[in-house]
Amino acid sequence: MRSLFGLEGKRIVVLGGGQGMGEATVRLLASLGAELAVVDLEASRAERVAAEATAVGARALPFSADVLNDDSLVAAIEKIDKSLGPIDGMATIIGMAAWAPIVETSMDVWDQDHRRNLRYFFLASREVGKRLLARGAPGSIVGVASVDGIRSSPNHASYGAAKAGLINLVKTMAVEWSGQGIRVNLVAPGGIVTPRLPHMGVAEARFENVVPMKRRGTVDDIAKAITIFLSDLTPYVTGQTLAVDGGFEAANVLYLNSQGATPRRGTMGVDA
Repeated sequence: MRSLFGLEGKRIVVLGGGQGMGEATVRLLASLGAELAVVDLEASRAERVAAEATAVGARALPFSADVLNDDSLVAAIEKIDKSLGPIDGMATIIGMAAWAPIVETSMDVWDQDHRRNLRYFFLASREVGKRLLARGAPGSIVGVASVDGIRSSPNHASYGAAKAGLINLVKTMAVEWSGQGIRVNLVAPGGIVTPRLPHMGVAEARFENVVPMKRRGTVDDIAKAITIFLSDLTPYVTGQTLAVDGGFEAANVLYLNSQGATPRRGTMGVDA
């Protein structure tokens, strides 16, 4: 059955693989026979997740890197390419939002949100992309956007703008590299239960009305979507952003009001 995914023996980098969505992605890819580079800021997290993948029979190597440091990120990609082997694919699951009204958002915060949601993705994808191009090999790169890059993002404008930029960047990468069979896609989560956002207090109850599927998503929901894009099940899909949000993006104001909810836009963007 797992042969349908075509991931057996594929060497895949998972940036942010030490917890949450990244850990779930590593776990699923390992079960499908992929060979994995588990990259995390904290070495102990990368080592733990890589060990768990190895325990189920996968080849998995841990790496520690600060993706917001250009030299650290490039060095990690180079080390992975040599120690794991030529890279076939990459999933990047790193991002975070700063919260403040526009008039209270400093340029430092603006730059920080772009570095941790857009800039590092450009650099990591460029490094993987140029290696695939040099080998004449196909491949797949998957990033994590957000529904806040598709809709408005009140009180975290810098994050929403970075995710919107990411959506455009992926379209451009897809077009430039598609001739060689390098696919680039995004998964855009809605409200997901993650280690950094396990509970939302009183806001948790609002999801029963705001999200048509009446629940927050899980890290496994995101891992499955990422894996589909990395696999051979989507060979003719590139440049796309898939909202994995329980129908949040599809719902309209009339629907929300009919469910007794007050529409709240731009409240679902934390990656982990």
